[in-house]
Amino acid sequence: MSETRKLAAILVADVVGYSRLAGADEERTLARLRGLRSDLIDPAVAAHHGRIVKHAGDGSIVEFRSVVDAVRCAIEVQSGLIERNAGVPPDRRIDFRVGVHVGDVVEESDGDLMGDGVNIAARLEGVAKPGAICLSEDAYRQVKSRLDLKVSDLGPVQLKNIAEPVHAYSLEVGKAAEPKPPPPTPTSALTPLASRRRWGSGPLAAVAALAFLLAASGWFLLAGRLTKPAEAAHLSVVVLPFTNLSGDPSQDYFADGVTENLTTELSRIRDSFVIARNTAFTYKGKSIDAKEIGKELGVRYVLEGSVQRDQSRVRVNAQLIDAETGAHLWADRFEEDTADLFKLQDEVVARLARSLDLALTKAEATRGLRSGNPDVIDLSLQGWTLIWRGFQQPMAERQRSVYEARRLLDEALKIDPDDPDALAGSAYTYGHDYIQGWAAPPTDYEAKVLGQVNRAIARDPDNVRAYFVKAVYLSTSHRHLEALAAADAGLAVNPNFTPLFSPRINAENSLGRFEQGKADAERAMMRLSRRDPYMGRFQVEVGDAELSLGHFDAAIAEYHKAIDSGLSTYYAHSNLSAAYAQAGRMEEAKAALSEARRLNPNLTVRWMTEHMPNLPAVFDGVRKAGLAEE
Repeated sequence: MSETRKLAAILVADVVGYSRLAGADEERTLARLRGLRSDLIDPAVAAHHGRIVKHAGDGSIVEFRSVVDAVRCAIEVQSGLIERNAGVPPDRRIDFRVGVHVGDVVEESDGDLMGDGVNIAARLEGVAKPGAICLSEDAYRQVKSRLDLKVSDLGPVQLKNIAEPVHAYSLEVGKAAEPKPPPPTPTSALTPLASRRRWGSGPLAAVAALAFLLAASGWFLLAGRLTKPAEAAHLSVVVLPFTNLSGDPSQDYFADGVTENLTTELSRIRDSFVIARNTAFTYKGKSIDAKEIGKELGVRYVLEGSVQRDQSRVRVNAQLIDAETGAHLWADRFEEDTADLFKLQDEVVARLARSLDLALTKAEATRGLRSGNPDVIDLSLQGWTLIWRGFQQPMAERQRSVYEARRLLDEALKIDPDDPDALAGSAYTYGHDYIQGWAAPPTDYEAKVLGQVNRAIARDPDNVRAYFVKAVYLSTSHRHLEALAAADAGLAVNPNFTPLFSPRINAENSLGRFEQGKADAERAMMRLSRRDPYMGRFQVEVGDAELSLGHFDAAIAEYHKAIDSGLSTYYAHSNLSAAYAQAGRMEEAKAALSEARRLNPNLTVRWMTEHMPNLPAVFDGVRKAGLAEE
């Protein structure tokens, strides 16, 4: 029998008191359990990319690619059970215990799983409280920064038939996380000398003075320790129900669908905290100030919008608001035909999610700049903001932005050498060196790019930016099938991370699959805002496909669109030169080539073949335009 060993996140769930429930009314209990599986458990597993290994009586074993997916699924199931148990007598409720572990498993030919990964998850389920989720330390480490639930540290737990104790944590679904108290501040540092003298020197006066000063600065003395109201998490946002402006209540479903799908897509952004749909919908139809909503929900940002549909068009407006200041940070409008309403809804959500990813990242980076003590997340966000900004900058400014991003990301890695976003960002800056020809030849790009992104993916298998950087480097270093695999792995994590289509298109074009490359580019551009900094890249890639198909005028038009969008890169001009040369327009070809060489003094035919996708029509064209071989 063939078997495969791999690393997997395993979720094991079991019904609490199943024998008692079945003994009281077996037929009804089985019917309710089947209903829960079909209506709650199986859809949640599918939504979070899980695979049900087996349903065994009252329990289930589920495999996930990442711990994040496993825990999100567990939370969704436990939250759903809380809703379904409301009003049900305690002795008739169906409650689950859940255990989650990430570890080595063996998959047999029939799909069954065995090994410590499964055994530990099953034993953790056995020690979980009813309604709770018990995580091993290995699993908890990967999700602790994403949780907004009460967490209890159970310490080392001796599990049945497991040789070594396992450090475990309990997530209590339905109970908010407790704010972490800041380090105690000495009284002398809080109370000026003159103030202490005014209040007197007795014990009562000292306590009164301290209480006054703490309250004045927003601190409170509770249970003998200093604490302060919890600050909103990084990238915390609520998507308020979009308003239906169509004048027809029957169209509410479309506005609600945009809201729900956008909530789901924003939750894919790494380190984001997105308020659940059910909570957000309690604000539907109410006019409440964004700052008040921010205080109530503990979020930094509020997204609101509207949908208006007539017979042939749909208009969607959205705006992002800073919940602390009430300032409007970003706004956009989308208008499309309604030929395929649900396809349109998906496209609108994808475009909004991509634009908001950029807007939220920029807003958090700006907030981090104002901080005197930026943390890893602040530094990573600042670095990635500079990276994205570079796509709309002239080459000299872009180089400065990329190198400044590297400096910030290196600072982040000094604080946490294993931060996935910082690793991916640092790798990107070196990958950009490789593509643009900026760095000295001795640079070990395999280590600086692939080494760092592989570490990032190992730490966080859902880090879509790491897959993006990996796919870009692989596609430009002529490992096209590997680039396709990396791009597809990233798109499986987040289908709306449109930059991933770029290396995928380059790989398709390099393999001669030009129509597929064009189709992917058109699909990607439909998901982008017209102001997205990545739009020009896709236009170049469409031009590459058109040029390779012999459609020279169409290629020239696409390259000009890219340059006009602000993409001032050597390859936009070199490829335009090739298209002009192939069309016999040599004067224009030489002018475009001159600009390409100004932007990249290292440019030769050999350099292009080593650092660019495999595009023979481009290489032949620049030769005709006069580019030297060496």
